[in-house]
Amino acid sequence: MNAIPEGYMKDGKGRLVPVDIIKPIDLSRDEFVAETYAKAMAIQDELARFKAELFADIEAFVAMSAERYGADVGGEKGNVALTSFDGNTRVVRAISDTLAFDEGLLAAKTLIDECVHQWTEDARPEVKALIADAFQTDKAGNISTGRVLGLRRLDIVDEKWQRAMRALSDSLRVQCSKAYVRIERRNAGTGKFEAVRLDLAGV
Repeated sequence: MNAIPEGYMKDGKGRLVPVDIIKPIDLSRDEFVAETYAKAMAIQDELARFKAELFADIEAFVAMSAERYGADVGGEKGNVALTSFDGNTRVVRAISDTLAFDEGLLAAKTLIDECVHQWTEDARPEVKALIADAFQTDKAGNISTGRVLGLRRLDIVDEKWQRAMRALSDSLRVQCSKAYVRIERRNAGTGKFEAVRLDLAGV
């Protein structure tokens, strides 16, 4: 990266402009933006440290609690809620799994299509619409796992359909798991827990 010569500033087009011909308001704006960015980055770094320490502290507390029973929980193990003695404040660690289907989904789709073809005359229109909607893809070409898995709630007693539902279940895989923490305080008026907002939009 080329150094900017003393007494110059680079504009939006990459041109070097002498500082003494830049309007004072433009210099003030540039300084304000730079200072604000620096402050935001410092807060972001602090939040990153807080998050890392918080996960480590939760892990340590869960392990300490398990020691009472001589149990080794061994690493992050899913959802846990730590609540204050008065029940009004809690720290919640939650694990969110992103689900995806493997190639077994194709077998399930084939069986389902065969069922729909056999039932064309007798099947209720809303059932056929539900099945068709379940396998629609989004703009990125992805199938909604929620809609597909919703087919398992249909009470259909048919041997081929049941095989298709087993194929759906067997093809489901956890693509990735993401852990997050919520810090919550009970609202005195409503009695409901409300999350402490750590983002600018939510404050």
